[in-house]
Amino acid sequence: MADDILPLSSAFADATEAEWLAAVDKALKGKGIDTITRTTSDGLKVHPLYRESNFPSATDPLGTPGAAPYLRGATAAPDAWLPWDIRQAFTHPDPATTNAEILRDLERGVSSIELTLDPAGENGVQVLGLADLQTALDGVDATIATIALDPVDEPGFIAAGLLSTWAEGAADLGAFKFAFNLDPLGALARTGTLAASLDDTFTNLADTLDRLSPFTSASLIRIDARMVHEAGGSDAQELGALIASAVDTLRRLPEADLAALAPRITFSLALDANYGLGVAKLRAARRLWARCLELLEISPAPMRIQATTSARMLARYDAWTNMLRCTTAAFAGAVGGADVVTVRPFNSSLGTPEELGRRIARNTQIIAMEESQLGRVADPTGGAWFTETFADDLAKAAWEEFQTIEREGGYADSLLSGAFQSRIAATRDARAKDIAKRKVPITGVSEFPLLDEIAAPTADAATPKPAPKAPAAVLTCTPLAPIQLAAPFEALRDAAAAAKKAPAIFLATLGPVAEHSGRADFARNLFAAGGLESKEPPVVPKSVPELVAAFKASGCQIAVLCGSDTRYPDEAEAAASALKAAGVRHLWLAGKFEAPGIDSNIFMGCDVLHTLTLAHAELGLSQ
Repeated sequence: MADDILPLSSAFADATEAEWLAAVDKALKGKGIDTITRTTSDGLKVHPLYRESNFPSATDPLGTPGAAPYLRGATAAPDAWLPWDIRQAFTHPDPATTNAEILRDLERGVSSIELTLDPAGENGVQVLGLADLQTALDGVDATIATIALDPVDEPGFIAAGLLSTWAEGAADLGAFKFAFNLDPLGALARTGTLAASLDDTFTNLADTLDRLSPFTSASLIRIDARMVHEAGGSDAQELGALIASAVDTLRRLPEADLAALAPRITFSLALDANYGLGVAKLRAARRLWARCLELLEISPAPMRIQATTSARMLARYDAWTNMLRCTTAAFAGAVGGADVVTVRPFNSSLGTPEELGRRIARNTQIIAMEESQLGRVADPTGGAWFTETFADDLAKAAWEEFQTIEREGGYADSLLSGAFQSRIAATRDARAKDIAKRKVPITGVSEFPLLDEIAAPTADAATPKPAPKAPAAVLTCTPLAPIQLAAPFEALRDAAAAAKKAPAIFLATLGPVAEHSGRADFARNLFAAGGLESKEPPVVPKSVPELVAAFKASGCQIAVLCGSDTRYPDEAEAAASALKAAGVRHLWLAGKFEAPGIDSNIFMGCDVLHTLTLAHAELGLSQ
């Protein structure tokens, strides 16, 4: 920069934190900065301002990317061509259809494939034997593209046996880029069953690892905590389970070379649409694993992380919005340093994804990688005050969860006793209350629903073959069953859609448009979340008789008064009395004003789900 050219910032005086806080206090009208401080489901605070005093970035306390203990990632310079592995999951039940999808997607930018295997053919590819697997993988070169296994109903022993048999006869088994993803404790958490005792299961795991020793380039074990997230758990609970599962797995393999095994473990986490917290989650995971390796007296090794976009955040209604949710989660995975990123198709919440869903999923990553160039910089959020501070807070909360699980005997014992599941249930129920009140809004479902939306496409799923009988369970526990955050609202939408006549609510407006439009829009949006259309007077009523006449002409049975706080004291009671006399079964008022004849109120922070359930009951809609 030339000496006579000053930076733009030189024209402004340095601002102090005290001045910033004073400006915030003025903007908030004295309510205090705590009113814009958010609390996560783990009870962690997300503050509006972070600074050097929160995290000493100038001293670089976490080291550099690519240096042990690898807190900032495995490499100092990302791969110029493929900074992370673009992995696509395949779930079509028909192996032949799956094969066509795999070959198409590999040609179009996917760098590895993940076979979701389900013998029943309900939630994945129906592979009942070697012939089915050969059909699904015909033409796939596993020395170029990784083949990862994701068995639905078992720890992975059967799937690993099939894949290793598929590779038999090759000159160099070490060249195959497999991810066998053996995960007994993940299977127990996901399904609630194991076909053998823990001792026998881990003996089987040790024997399987021994049989897979020729596959020197393969990832062997997966530590999967995604089911914790999908069951409604918090970030700290997911991370605590991740570390507890890893420690318990290694502890139950006493004869294994843990130093050699640790680098061949893949850790799987879910990422939702909160990219700031998602980036911090990945950073916290690396800190936790580095600490575990230290305590286990195992040499530092990079943590290989697969980040998968959340399934619980996806909605069935206005499913197109899922594209934005998945894009945000993919951004967190790329920026947070995930080694493998799997983006769920936006229409996977509706059924088996077809070409459009898979194309958008893979192109989301390709655009992020090639056009946005997210992988050009190693650890781009390193030193960011919020990210590093929150990652520390999250790691500490997760460590507390891990210690709780350890006191319960370890991950397996905690699952078998149900103690861990009870904590997940408490978190899930607390979040459900926030969703019901729209403190946690779901765009397109609880907020801004489209009653005339265009449905997203899905694939025609083949009829699966008769499923083999599952082996009898020796160990059982309560499974961490997946949930959909939008499910309660979507159940109401389903009931409304099934009605013979489109259900509606009458917007009884008071005063001119300028006075009632804000609350009318609020009411229209709120009741649409339950599939209820809003009908308004064709012209603005100038009197109560005109309002009553418009209600009778609407054919509605329920209504909501919408007006201003200044008008309610003079007109609300008379309007309510006349509307009830005209046949209104249930009358709401938009706002907190109360008067005779008004049955309920709607306002920001009210229990929207309860309101909609009540409206459905008044209309005789069944769920």
